[in-house]
Amino acid sequence: MILVDWQIRDRVARGHIRVDPFDPALVQPNSLDIRLGSHFVWYEEGDEVIDPFRMETVIASTSGVVADSIDIRPGQFVLAETLEVIGLPDNIVASIEGKSSVARLGVELHQTGGWIDAGFSGTITLEMCNVNQRPVRMYAGMPVGQLVFYTTERAECPYNLKEDAKYQDQRQATLSRYYRNREPK
Repeated sequence: MILVDWQIRDRVARGHIRVDPFDPALVQPNSLDIRLGSHFVWYEEGDEVIDPFRMETVIASTSGVVADSIDIRPGQFVLAETLEVIGLPDNIVASIEGKSSVARLGVELHQTGGWIDAGFSGTITLEMCNVNQRPVRMYAGMPVGQLVFYTTERAECPYNLKEDAKYQDQRQATLSRYYRNREPK
């Protein structure tokens, strides 16, 4: 079941869903608007191969900035953080969706990582890409996406209890930690 506006406000007020900072004005009929944070990370242009099983290649040739805004160039891929820290219980999951007004500027909010597991806590790393022909300026604090919350049965092993929870309690835009997985033989 998708939570509606009054259920979202109720779950936040009772501490079942943590949203910090929480602005009730951002609650929509079936979602919660989330805002862009101020930390941005991107890969520099180059020919070096990124091997997801080799940490040194994942973190090589990256740049980052903490800023009030960022201009995303056409075709550029940028990781960004949400302003909000989210905390989910063991029976609520969320998906992140882009806001249509931002999408109409040519900015995609996430590539495929739009699922937030029950038990997750932290900022959400956004996988932003500009598919427009012109640069687009994005401002820290602007609503860029929306979280849709779903109630589920209680997870037997929520994200916060998983031994391999790579992104639990993350803050700031976080590069891939795929290298923590075992490489197939």
